[in-house]
Amino acid sequence: MPAVKPRSWHQNLINERESYNDLVTWEMLLIAAVRVAGSLPVLRWAFVGAILAMLMDLSDLFIRDLVDLGGVKDYQRFDKWLDQVYMLAFLTVALRWDAVPRNIAIGLYAFRLAGFVTFEVSGERDILLFFPNVFEFWFVFVAGVQFFNVRFSYSRAQLAAALPLLLAGKLLHEYSLHVGRWFDGFSSLEAVEAVWNWLTAPFW
Repeated sequence: MPAVKPRSWHQNLINERESYNDLVTWEMLLIAAVRVAGSLPVLRWAFVGAILAMLMDLSDLFIRDLVDLGGVKDYQRFDKWLDQVYMLAFLTVALRWDAVPRNIAIGLYAFRLAGFVTFEVSGERDILLFFPNVFEFWFVFVAGVQFFNVRFSYSRAQLAAALPLLLAGKLLHEYSLHVGRWFDGFSSLEAVEAVWNWLTAPFW
């Protein structure tokens, strides 16, 4: 039986780099940089910054289709980790709100964080349906009330009307992404093309 030739330090270094590249690619770093940068404006402009952060949340879909820098490893986990960045930025702003909207925001954030931890442990996307990110919708709602100077007193009656609507909207969103997976068969460019064709189609 021939002797096994020991690996040189140079070969070990190459293997270490290959192992590192299996975890983090330039494509992932680019996506992370865009997502983090898109989360920061909310610290200065709550409503506009929140909308921008949510749009930047979709940017990784376009980046993945337009560039080839090593791909994204375990996209669902990677995406949910990046979500924590803009959610922490949202929470930082929410802590400056009045008591009622602030306390609701804290509770919804903690609820979603529990869902994130459960997803990390289980690896099951379906579990996120039981922990909908109503915090995100609540933040945009409160920031929108402030931005547009809408009269909303956060009374029990008003909250009883607003919160179920936000929950229903977010449940539909979570179901479409993680259970129904309605968009898994489309690339971002195909989705844009479909929307464009629909918008420009004749009405008759």
